[in-house]
Amino acid sequence: MARRIPLPVWLAVGLVLALVLPETGWLSPYILLVITYVGINMILAVSLNLVNGYMGEFSVGHAGFMAIGAYTASVLTVWVFPRDASPVLFPLALLAGGAVAAVAGLGLAFPSFRTRGDHLAIVTLAFLMIVKSVLENMPSLGGPRGFMGMDKLTTLGWVFASVTGSVWLARNLVHSRWGRGVLSIREDETAAGLVGVDTRRVKVVVFTVSAFLAGIAGGLFAHAIQFINPRSFTLLKSTDMLVMVYLGGIGSLGGSLLGATVYTLVLEGLRPGLQSLGIAQEWRLVFAPLLLILLMLKRPLGILGFREFRFLVPRDEREKPGRQAERKTP
Repeated sequence: MARRIPLPVWLAVGLVLALVLPETGWLSPYILLVITYVGINMILAVSLNLVNGYMGEFSVGHAGFMAIGAYTASVLTVWVFPRDASPVLFPLALLAGGAVAAVAGLGLAFPSFRTRGDHLAIVTLAFLMIVKSVLENMPSLGGPRGFMGMDKLTTLGWVFASVTGSVWLARNLVHSRWGRGVLSIREDETAAGLVGVDTRRVKVVVFTVSAFLAGIAGGLFAHAIQFINPRSFTLLKSTDMLVMVYLGGIGSLGGSLLGATVYTLVLEGLRPGLQSLGIAQEWRLVFAPLLLILLMLKRPLGILGFREFRFLVPRDEREKPGRQAERKTP
């Protein structure tokens, strides 16, 4: 029987390909941009799945965290960092964007102590509207016209590294003591508190980590398209994230990766299809809400709901007899 190739080897190969492929000229700029979008959406789906899938809450304001990270990273690379040093300092800009978004996530965690379900969805929607309104009324950041001047610093290498780091962080959180607390909140928050789970602290950790990852995705997005405005981070953007999470499967990191890939490629594939039929490309935006409705009716758990790819489960967890029956790994 052939030995399995270790995961670090696959990651090393992936990193080499991410660094080499753009330099070969084999892929068109459009294909490279689509791959970049896939990676960014993977980070967004993983981050939102921590709240909506693993913890069982319902957040619709995730685009707000993405906006905060995008604007923070952009301001640093355009106004603060020396222009010639921006490529070297770009990781710091991404981390700063994630950190500021995490602070916002920390603030949003407190209303979740008293609200849940539909009420929390309204709170997160209000948060998204506040972020968008504040950005629209800040002339220093371009207001409704948007902010520009960023160099194209988002490369496949940085995207690959960010996706790998995000999945690693989320996996370690899910399979830690905190992760068990997260799952207990999803099953029954009251019962979790009665058996000693500090539900408030767990919620703070999950909201903060989720917002941090969304902020990093926002920084990558801003430096990929080199222009952002408040209309880039509306409820429709949050709807895209919801579709990716519920398409791939709630409570599954592998599902988030799969859902982000499938959804992004299908949405981009609709461009030439609609154009060939003489239909405006804007109609493809109707696809996301319709797909979300169909998912809720036909397959609410998604493709890999509550299941996980084997390589995303720690070895000690895979070897537990009880866990093998509890968690199926395709």
